[in-house]
Amino acid sequence: MNFSINTTSVKKGESLRDTVQTIEAMGVDCIVVRHGSAGAPWRIAEWVEASVVNAGDGWHEHPTQALLDCYTVRQHLGSVGGARIAIVGDIKHSRVARSDVLAFTTLGADVTLVAPPTLLPPSLDGWPVSVSHDLDAVLPKADIVYLLRMQRERMTEALIPSLREYTARYGLTAGRAKLLDDKALVLHPGPMNRGVEIAAEVADLPRSVVIDQVRNGVAVRMAVLFLLLGSGAEL
Repeated sequence: MNFSINTTSVKKGESLRDTVQTIEAMGVDCIVVRHGSAGAPWRIAEWVEASVVNAGDGWHEHPTQALLDCYTVRQHLGSVGGARIAIVGDIKHSRVARSDVLAFTTLGADVTLVAPPTLLPPSLDGWPVSVSHDLDAVLPKADIVYLLRMQRERMTEALIPSLREYTARYGLTAGRAKLLDDKALVLHPGPMNRGVEIAAEVADLPRSVVIDQVRNGVAVRMAVLFLLLGSGAEL
């Protein structure tokens, strides 16, 4: 069953708790939650007996995206451990970046965040990463370049002079792609803004494995549901 806030009683004033408990009463075994507020899936998990999967909560995390990204890296490089990964772009508003940093570093990767200061979180205390503002210096040493979309729908202030200037300094242009090692890969969580964070011709190169990410996302999310609902294992 698919429920949107715009078509449920939440729009009429019903609380989130009452809504998810009503949904659970219909007999569902798992609730997949995509919510604009950080922590919403954890609160829902306290209210219901059904399994809860976080499909993205605000700026906080996107765990299944991190799982499919790790699987994609393993598929192409053999291991995440030891990989040098540059995550480039709008780190501040990206739940994908937060989950990927946790997953990649836990598995032994060396992660560098590349962004203008205005697109980094206010504090990086506790983040096991390096930070650079110079994409050209990072690219030759990277095994993976993970590009993030400019999340303008979450921005409440002008954080960059213009998209053109952002692309000039932080976009993976055709010229910058030539700085990469021959075996380096390009990832993106989608949707891509061609011509902004990635040039159209770079998005279509063999080193771009964005379609593999999408394909792997189906298998990984099936695995998550199987572990929660069909494996019989205690989690």
